Amino acid sequence: MMQQQIIVRVIAETDIIEAARWYEQRDQGLGTEFIRAVDACIAAIVRNPRQYPVVYENIRRALLRKFPFGLFFLIENGSIIVLACLHSKRHPSVFKTRK
Repeated sequence: MMQQQIIVRVIAETDIIEAARWYEQRDQGLGTEFIRAVDACIAAIVRNPRQYPVVYENIRRALLRKFPFGLFFLIENGSIIVLACLHSKRHPSVFKTRK
């Protein structure tokens, strides 16, 4: 099986960095743990991207373990494109504008 290319959009990277900083300010090391959870989630997406539910048009969502966040992504031309990393309490319309 061919390895799929993963593209993390700059805005999604910003989401991840901001969340990691927020967690790190609350408890030292928690930001690093958040980044690890994101990395593990991305690895799981790469292994089997179609296992995650479509939540809007062709956008799928994978939930992070231990943190109330989801990664929103598209599968396009053999690539996985991460559009957003959002807290589960945020309104889902946020990621709809990121296609």
